[in-house]
Amino acid sequence: MVEVVVEIPSGSRNKIEYDESAGVYRLDRVLSSAVFYNFEYGYISGTRAGDGDHDDAMVLLDQPTFTGCHVWARPVGGLEMRDDKGEDFKVLCVALGDPLYEHVRRLDDISPHRLREIEHFFATYKLLEDKRVQVFGWRERAEALRLLRADRKRWIAEQRA
Repeated sequence: MVEVVVEIPSGSRNKIEYDESAGVYRLDRVLSSAVFYNFEYGYISGTRAGDGDHDDAMVLLDQPTFTGCHVWARPVGGLEMRDDKGEDFKVLCVALGDPLYEHVRRLDDISPHRLREIEHFFATYKLLEDKRVQVFGWRERAEALRLLRADRKRWIAEQRA
């Protein structure tokens, strides 16, 4: 179980990011392409990825929440990507409070079409911004958990320093 902090609710085209140093949420930009986030998007608290941010998370949930909402979630896999800033792994989770996803434990429990929709979103959402994104595909739950454990250790070490 992880705690995901929602930055962008499902259905939004606004790219909102948490500014950790100021402790506020900021509008980074509005997506230029005619696409929207079809999942809750945010970060996993208590982690520190290699890029210096918290681990990115997508949460499948029947209804949108709101920016700043904390959601208990179960990691089920992840999407391996690369963008202009480098490697960009996104952990896919399901909300623990949503009975529609109670049965989901791994990627195989999610509709293949739903996974393709998410992949397509990330492959196209920056096209009109002239930014390059490479999507390498889905990774199983074990890979997501391995990454989360390493990034949790990095966060703990940072907090102790």
